[in-house]
Amino acid sequence: MGKDVKGRRDFMGMALGGFTALGGIGALYAMKRSWDPLPSVKAAGFTTVDLSGAKENVLNVEKWRGKPIFVLKKTKDMKADDRDVIVGSDRYHVSIGLCTHLGCIPAYKPEKHIFLCACHGGEFDASGHETFGPPPSPLEVPPFKVDGQKLVLGEAGPEYKKMLDAGLTV
Repeated sequence: MGKDVKGRRDFMGMALGGFTALGGIGALYAMKRSWDPLPSVKAAGFTTVDLSGAKENVLNVEKWRGKPIFVLKKTKDMKADDRDVIVGSDRYHVSIGLCTHLGCIPAYKPEKHIFLCACHGGEFDASGHETFGPPPSPLEVPPFKVDGQKLVLGEAGPEYKKMLDAGLTV
């Protein structure tokens, strides 16, 4: 075999290897793009709740990432709790409105200040702590940030991080 044929073969091998590497990089980039959330999903990651019109002992149900979010302005006679979200001089219960037993949506009973899950009789107090029945843990607190009289769901602000560090979010 001549020197010229060997050089051509080496060049063809390197060219094929280069094209293969470029194709592999392109495929990896395409896979990464398909794994990233769509912009519409990212935009749905935040929900802003205006608390200025909230009434005491009236449950407001918001929606965040397809889940019900309970926002309850607590009355002065309701027990203060470390899980309370404090906005100004008001205290709020904020949680994902799904029972921690099997994921049913509990109903709020304003006369008793409890959340009652009709599926298996689970009860939670006005701070979201399980008080009766099969729920294994309190209602989960979603990531939030207090912005004046607004609550931004989906963003972990300092108040949420403090709860998270204390193990109070779930």
